[in-house]
Amino acid sequence: MTLSQPYDVLIAGAGPAGLALARALAGTRLRIGIIDRAPAETLAAPPCDGREIALTHRSIATLQRLGAWQRLDPAEIAPLREARVLNGGQSFALSFAGPNPGDRLGSLVSNQQIRRALFEAIDGQAGLTVLAGASIRGVRTDLDCATVTLDDGRSLSARLLVGADSRFSFVRQQLEIGAQINPLGRSMLVARVAHAAAHRGGATEWFGHGQTIAMLPLADGRTSSAVLTLPSAAIDALAALDCTALGNEFTRRFRARLGPMQVLEGPHVYPLTTTYAHRFVTRRAALIGDAAVGMHPVTAHGFNLGLQGAAKLAELIAQAAQNGQDIAANMLLRRYQAAHRLASAPLYASTNLLVRLYTDDGPVARVARPLALRAAARLPMVRAAITRRLMQQ
Repeated sequence: MTLSQPYDVLIAGAGPAGLALARALAGTRLRIGIIDRAPAETLAAPPCDGREIALTHRSIATLQRLGAWQRLDPAEIAPLREARVLNGGQSFALSFAGPNPGDRLGSLVSNQQIRRALFEAIDGQAGLTVLAGASIRGVRTDLDCATVTLDDGRSLSARLLVGADSRFSFVRQQLEIGAQINPLGRSMLVARVAHAAAHRGGATEWFGHGQTIAMLPLADGRTSSAVLTLPSAAIDALAALDCTALGNEFTRRFRARLGPMQVLEGPHVYPLTTTYAHRFVTRRAALIGDAAVGMHPVTAHGFNLGLQGAAKLAELIAQAAQNGQDIAANMLLRRYQAAHRLASAPLYASTNLLVRLYTDDGPVARVARPLALRAAARLPMVRAAITRRLMQQ
């Protein structure tokens, strides 16, 4: 079959990582294509999915450079001033805040708004084509190019293929790149709730016995994103409740710390699976975002890490293009892989360790958890290091 006009870079997936990569390559004169199964109108106006993203200062700076941050409604940006960690029935809380009063650890913005802003940022970008409503049927690479076959029979070629199509990446499978895939047997239920008490910009992560519940502060001082993690069957049963009953459940499970709760939007349910690709690159191809590393949401690093990886790959591609070099050279791809492994591997391992410790209700874990929190509270250098990670990652 005759190939269509070749691209320089084909990106599979128009999620935040894929859109960020495409936008970061603006001005390089590269021919870029983004493939996504969603129709164009859905990409332009994404539906609410309930997810609130805790953006670090580094990620905010990246979104500013991409021209996306400026497109967000300031009223939808919530300051994150403090993060608290609770364990079981204990009143002790490990708290993190900026070094100065009023400092932000970061900002909370809905995934829906970030996707919309990034899609607006690429609108009209020279050399960029969005292939919406298209599904990938097959992928192959050789020494000269990558070839993508779509479900309508079209074949597209590119010098570089980038998989950004979720932690269950079809592109990763087609490239025969293995991955650690860890279904956790738990699901996350997310809903936007109103409550009587003010949150004052504080996020709370409570590792209770048998459950994990987080409250993420939204721009309205008495509105939060409630995130509840339980075994999947229990989450499915809660998701079937009406809004009044679900609000009562959140109030009870959070021990009315913020007063009575009322569900405003949701619920949305996400089965939890973590993934880590064995390789992030192969011949004429690379993985970014969740296709490379699918983090557990408990530490809120997944989005920031994916944005960082897309920015690094874009930087290397842009440098190669400017110097007239191969944008998919093995050395270039290996440099990206090394940098992203260095950034992601410690976070992935430490997050999984944290999840195992704080979701294990065995006797050893119950003793170790409060000891770990109190030890961290007594070590200012540890708290300062964690705060810097929250603010700068």
